[in-house]
Formats: sequence, structure tokens, C-alpha cells
Amino acid sequence: MDNRRSWRRLIVALLIALVANVGIWSVVVVLPSIEAEFNSSRAVATLPYALTLIGFAIGNFLIGHLVDRFGVTKALIFASFIISINFLFCALSNNLFAIIFSHFFLGLGTAAGFGPLIADISHWFLKKRGIAVAIIASGNYLSGVIWSPIIANILISNGWRDIYLILSLVISAVVIPLSFLLLQKSKEIKLIALQAKKNADITKISISGRKLQFCLGLAGVGCCIAMAMPQVHIVAYCVGLGFGSTIGAEMLSLMLACGVVSRILFGLCADRLGGFYTLIISSTLQLISLFLFLPFNGMISLYLVSAIFGLSQGGIVPSYTIVVREFLPAHEAGQRIGIVLMLTIFGMAIGGWMSGWIFDQTGSYQIAFLNGILWNMFNLVILAWLFFRIRKGYVTLQSAS
Repeated sequence: MDNRRSWRRLIVALLIALVANVGIWSVVVVLPSIEAEFNSSRAVATLPYALTLIGFAIGNFLIGHLVDRFGVTKALIFASFIISINFLFCALSNNLFAIIFSHFFLGLGTAAGFGPLIADISHWFLKKRGIAVAIIASGNYLSGVIWSPIIANILISNGWRDIYLILSLVISAVVIPLSFLLLQKSKEIKLIALQAKKNADITKISISGRKLQFCLGLAGVGCCIAMAMPQVHIVAYCVGLGFGSTIGAEMLSLMLACGVVSRILFGLCADRLGGFYTLIISSTLQLISLFLFLPFNGMISLYLVSAIFGLSQGGIVPSYTIVVREFLPAHEAGQRIGIVLMLTIFGMAIGGWMSGWIFDQTGSYQIAFLNGILWNMFNLVILAWLFFRIRKGYVTLQSAS
């Protein structure tokens, strides 16, 4: 573990994540174009993103299970075909509801570039697991940093359908060849699994592994509903303020770039403090940064607030993975991590739609930001309760968990 082979695998996995995750961010940038073409409401126009996130959430569990059973290479090849086919279908379809439905499968395939890769790389590192997981998790944001301005610039002279057609070709051409470089499986997985099963010295506490996993997922729903408001609607928010979609895409790119920095820094923090401390710190900072969106809506101030938001929340999602790996069986990592991430992504999907619905009802994003703040508080209440329970001892690795 933590050798050259591990770091080489990390680099390949990061490259895959940069391309595979484009499906999450492309729909955010083209959202105003879809709304304009079909003359739909903001809530309806947000449904493609919501369905993408729902598919992404379920895909983290289903493809994570495929990784546990068949290996990450076969899972990636399968997922890349799903992504390409659905990008192509959306590009050719003239039915809004067919396009919305297709985004579910687009998200399902895109999930291979997130949770399954995170679960796989967690088996290749021990001492530097926090930073390794953070780097792969940052691939999701870094993908947005790279692709959002590219897509926005293409959108100036071309339609969103042209963009989807291009992406349908890029995904398979890049992801499939790189996935073959991940064929080798970690020999340490079986050893860790055997040690976990034989470990009879784990201290029993009054919370099972199943309950821990559920509470983490519930907390993840809360923090990601809050997280979705700026990430999903920053482009539309800027269009409404008169700044234009290009400025909005730049703010999204800046937000995600700062999120990449944040995930690396919080990954280092997790290696020193552990997953729970890191999770609580990042969630608290996200709450503070959400408050900053309320008084500031000028162009320069929004650039600054977007950067602060990105720097604040990047450690949240990777920390859930670290907590799972700290307290739950290693040989079930793909499914366990997939379930928790699935629930966090459900939060993103719900939050993206909910913010659009609130905008339709009020004509303003101020209430949507307040809604996110309340959900972030809900997240912190769960984490605080769970943290004090965890401090009493480790979760029992028993068959009931």
C-alpha cells in the first residue's frame, strides 16, 4: 500500500474522473438553453439535472456493487456505453420529457467516475488514504472546472445538442482505453476483509453499523440539499441578475476550482484529524458561506462568495467515505460507500429541484438560499449527535451490521 503502483493507479483514476463526470456539469450549463428552447418553467428545466443526480445517486450504489463483484474496469466500460448512448439520444430527441428521462440513465453511467473510483482507490492506500480519496473525489469538481467554461464557450456559437453529440463521442474514446489500465486488483482487499472479520477486540457501543450508515446518509441529504443551491443555480442566478450565462459559468468554474483545493486540503486534514472532525468542520464552513449569498449579489462580490463557498464545502463528501472506511468492513466498501454517496447525491437532486420550485413560487433565490441554510443546520444536528455517540467506542463489526 501507499507505493508507486498506488500513485500510478490514482493518476489514471483521476483522468477517468475528469472525463466521466462531465455529465453532471454539462446539464447545469445548458439548463437556460433547454428552458428557452422548450419555453418551460425553471422547475421543469431543472428536472434534467434532478434526474441526472437521481441516476447518479443510484449508480453509485449499483456500479459500486459491480466493482465489488467484477472489478472496476468492467464497470467503467459498461458505464461509458450508458453515458455515450444517452448523450446521443438527448442530442437527437425533440421531446422534452424523453430528454428529462434520458438524463436519469446519463447520471447512472456518470456515477462510475465518482463513488466506484473512490471505493477502488481506498483499497490502495492506508497512511495517505484521506488525501487519495480527496484527490479522486476532486475529480468531480475538477471536471466541472475544465468542462463548464468549454461548454459555455461552445454554446455561444452552437446549440446544446451539438455539445451533447460531441460528448457522446468523447466519453467512450477516453474512458474505455484508460479503464484497461485499472485491471489489476489490490491484493490487500482480501487481507483487510479477513482481518475485519477476525477482529474480536472492537468495542461495542449502542449504535450498529447499519444505523451509522443510515445516519451518515441522512446527514448527507441535508448538507447536499444546501450545497445544491449555489452549484446548480449559479448560472441561472447570474442570467436573472443580467450578468449572462458566460459569467455564471465562470463563477461555477471558480467555485469548483476552489472546491478542488478544498478537497485536497480537507483530505490532508482527514489524515491527521480523522473523518468525523473533518466532516463537521467543512459542513460548518459551508453553512457560514451560504449566509454570504444573502447580502451580496453584485458581480465582483458573487465571484468572491463563490470562491469562499467552494473553499468551504469541498471536504464534506470525501469525509463521508473516510468515516465509512474507518468504521465499517473494508470488503464491503463499494456497496457501503455507494449507499452513503447515493443518499448525499439524492440530496443534490432534491436541492436542485427544490431551489427551482422555490424560485418559481417567489420569483427570487433569496428564499432558496434560506432553505439551504436550514437544511445545513439539520445536517450539523445529526453529525453532532452521531459524533458524540461514536466517541464512546468503535462500531461493532458484526453480522447484524
